[in-house]
Amino acid sequence: MIRSALLVTLGVAITAFFSFWAVVFSFFANAENNIHKVANLWGRILLLICGTRVQVIGKENILRSKPQVFMANHQSDFDILIALAYVPGQFRWIAKKELFTVPVFGQAMRSAGYIEIDRQNHEKALQSLDLAALRIREGKSVMTFPEGTRSPSGEIKAFKPGTFYLAIQSGVPVVPISIIGSGSIMPKRSLKIKPGRIKLVIDQPISTKDYTLDKRHDLIARVRQTIIKNYDAYRDADTASLRDVQPEMKTAL
Repeated sequence: MIRSALLVTLGVAITAFFSFWAVVFSFFANAENNIHKVANLWGRILLLICGTRVQVIGKENILRSKPQVFMANHQSDFDILIALAYVPGQFRWIAKKELFTVPVFGQAMRSAGYIEIDRQNHEKALQSLDLAALRIREGKSVMTFPEGTRSPSGEIKAFKPGTFYLAIQSGVPVVPISIIGSGSIMPKRSLKIKPGRIKLVIDQPISTKDYTLDKRHDLIARVRQTIIKNYDAYRDADTASLRDVQPEMKTAL
């Protein structure tokens, strides 16, 4: 617990430092892209000091020449760091409004062009999606957790439809991302931090051209099933590897 308390304290200090410089960079040219690079470094440093190692699978599936909507499952606050540090390229977050109220950090997020969404207010949520659509028209990708909140059990919950409206109306592909292992590093409603290994699986883009708003539930089901498929496959592979190692350890003893 002492280790976790020290890491949280150090993490807050590092976050304040990088947030300050993100706000400073907002006054210079190409501000949003540069601030996202700062966020990338911030994520990598925090993961490093916490002893979190990340293996990226499927990096080649990211489209380099046009915008896309990234969608990932969500189990831990560490998912934000993992995505920032290891999903290549520029993107803008669609994040809950509460994060934007954090002093300095919230201002840094606004300076980066990230988009706050109020899930309790339907009208404001639609305005946020309009702003996200503007970012896409500007050639920027967006990142979101379609579950809307962290899953404490590890089960991938139902997806909210808002960002699927965005993807269909913008005509951009959805890139499903499965994050495996973050829940055991820092579970929901816990400040205890454990070292560990994460797998970040990026699947092939799913075109939205064949989907209309009336068929959005088909798209939601397809994206969710893709994320679940990779989550289960790589989690089960880790479990099988652990079972293989344990008999060898007993034999050695």
